[in-house]
Amino acid sequence: MKYIFVTGGVVSSLGKGLAAASIGTLLEHCGLDVTMQKFDPYLNIDPGTMSPYQHGEVYVLNDGTETDLDLGHYERFVHCELTKLNNLTSGKVFEQVLGKERKGEYLGKTVQYIPHVTDEIKQRLRDLTEANKECDVIITEIGGTVGDIEGYLFLEALRQFALEVGRQNCCFIHVTLLPYIKAAGETKTKPTQQSVAKLREIGIQPDIIVCRTELDNLTEEEKIKIGMFCNVPTDHVVAFRDVQHSIYECPLDLGRDGVDRIVTQVLGITVPKPRMDEWQKFVARVIYPSHSVRIAVVGKYISLQDAYKSIYESFTHAGAANDCRVEILRVDADSLEHEKCEEVIGEVDGILVPGGFGTRGIEGKIKAVRYAREKNIPFLGICLGMQVAVIEFARNVLGKKEANSTEFTPDTPDPVICLQEEQKHIENMGATMRLGAFPAHIRPGTLCSKLYNGQEIVSERHRHRYEFNAAYRSECEKAGMVFSAVNDEHGLVEVVELPNLDHFIACQYHPEFQSRPTAPHPLFQGLVAAALNHRQR
Repeated sequence: MKYIFVTGGVVSSLGKGLAAASIGTLLEHCGLDVTMQKFDPYLNIDPGTMSPYQHGEVYVLNDGTETDLDLGHYERFVHCELTKLNNLTSGKVFEQVLGKERKGEYLGKTVQYIPHVTDEIKQRLRDLTEANKECDVIITEIGGTVGDIEGYLFLEALRQFALEVGRQNCCFIHVTLLPYIKAAGETKTKPTQQSVAKLREIGIQPDIIVCRTELDNLTEEEKIKIGMFCNVPTDHVVAFRDVQHSIYECPLDLGRDGVDRIVTQVLGITVPKPRMDEWQKFVARVIYPSHSVRIAVVGKYISLQDAYKSIYESFTHAGAANDCRVEILRVDADSLEHEKCEEVIGEVDGILVPGGFGTRGIEGKIKAVRYAREKNIPFLGICLGMQVAVIEFARNVLGKKEANSTEFTPDTPDPVICLQEEQKHIENMGATMRLGAFPAHIRPGTLCSKLYNGQEIVSERHRHRYEFNAAYRSECEKAGMVFSAVNDEHGLVEVVELPNLDHFIACQYHPEFQSRPTAPHPLFQGLVAAALNHRQR
């Protein structure tokens, strides 16, 4: 097994995860089997209890693990299915170490950061290696910035691990910032030098330095200077430029400087050049589409780009498949409660209402659903989006004016959405929802069946506590709502639709977590296609 470790320096939000994922893409297109991993130094067990404003979206894996959004990039850029072994936090490390201490597994020894905590981190690398014996390369991204106190133990563990498996089997890549000082007309290398010096203090010498830059390229003088002060060959200093149109240009950008050649040389691997033809075709469809549509996303966390990252990426995939650019109109559900949909949403070709938690913005989401239903605008609801679609239907079609979810109004006389039975006595917030992949059985002859190309059973990822109240199913069906997919084992309603409209469908699960660049999710592809038809009409 070969190992690539990606660290970051100078500032956060450099695109370290995208750099790691892009390198994975290049290596995969060289013919290597790649899997990816994220080490997060924060003390949360996982990001499941964090606000999207703090951490962006929570990305859910098939096995139900709640992870950092970078793992979404990994699964979209590389053909790997990730599990709980692919994400580790400081909180999880300390939980495991202290659990072993309580059980007496350290045989009376004093439990210390080194070796016990670092051993636990190294064990996760060994566990992932054992579980992926067919892989050639494991790429591990270390969250945070070199110099952060909480990240020190992870870096120390990697230093030890590289000695244990052989330095020739490891490649350290350091992603750093080259700030351009406009007034001076100069690019400054000093922050990079100091960041690498900090890394070398720990005992890690980077093999490759990836420089995030606003400029089109690095000068030879800058490369020589960085190489000399950071103790790396000049040709191992590469640029990571700001892409113009799409993050899917990143592998092509890094490929310009031959990062794949440098990495495989460091690791002693002989492989052909990456065959990026299909990737280039996909990127071309993203950048130069023939059509365009405008779709409103009505969300609670709309001001933060990363809060709905997977949804926006799913629109990119679906747009490319439909030869169509998807322009996103971001609508704050909270402000919509006090304004008219005609003024805020206006003329759009589609509406999507995503998931979320809490009462804020709920009435705005319900207004958006009603606007889509009454105006016959193509609609897709996801998780909470399905629940508010049911609430809107109950209020304005069934006439149950006080219908609601018990999450928002515990004493509502018509709880069309209620807490799942198995959730009623749970006290802990973390990792206690319905999480991960579950089967959905699709009813033939429905819009859902058409979008999934006639599949009878699909597996989709969930993250929710509340569900449709089955006591209202018969009444809803009589009024025209179709329940087009259910989970037979648990009786959970998975998909609802209104067949009297051109395109109105909502699902309890999160389809955005399984959309890929060359395999867009059927529900997103269907919404974009319906939006395109709506615009042409």
